Amino acid sequence: MYTPDLLVLIFIVVSVAATIIFRKLTVAGALTGGCLAALLYTGFGLTGIGLLGTFFVTGTVATSLGRRKKEQLAIAEKNKGQRTASQVLANGGVAALAALFTWIYPEFLRAWQLAAAAALASASADTLSSELGSVYGKRFYNILTFKKDTCGLDGVISLEGTLWGIAGSILIAVIYCIGYGYTALAWYIVLGGFIGNIADSVLGATLERKGWIKNDLVNFLNTLIAALVSLLVI
Repeated sequence: MYTPDLLVLIFIVVSVAATIIFRKLTVAGALTGGCLAALLYTGFGLTGIGLLGTFFVTGTVATSLGRRKKEQLAIAEKNKGQRTASQVLANGGVAALAALFTWIYPEFLRAWQLAAAAALASASADTLSSELGSVYGKRFYNILTFKKDTCGLDGVISLEGTLWGIAGSILIAVIYCIGYGYTALAWYIVLGGFIGNIADSVLGATLERKGWIKNDLVNFLNTLIAALVSLLVI
């Protein structure tokens, strides 16, 4: 094992331990996150870990902000935002699949890099828009009817939350550019993140409200949609 790889392995192990100690992830969630980080590293190098880490850190901070208000609205994450393995896979699974495809079709590396970044941009947009929108949002609307609706319900959006979501996508695109150099394709990461976030709200207002699908599947689908949007430009 080369020294850089060993250092990355140590970093992943330490990060997994830290998320368990500080109760940011369940044990299963932390181990799953570590596996995803390893896959992203083997597929995309340090930038892959940077993309996943950026999503995790911003999402963790957003979840912790305004917790008292979220508890009053009965929309706070259970167990103080401690994420489970299924939640980790729902948000990072598509990016990990893109990393796996780099082994099968290495000639399309740029496409897989873009897809992984777009998927994590959508996950970041969804997390920031819902967590921060509920705290800083002023007016809330149903994504389908645009009539006023209750904060925290599936498929309900706010202008403030949408803007926070776009900011989350832009941050992921910035990490992508730092790792791979600026390219106009980075804007498709932002676009994919935005469309994925909107798709999440539409799925929430329809299938999730009816109880046909659960939130984890909604999150997986929104990241998949974002990845597919980004691949359309390759």
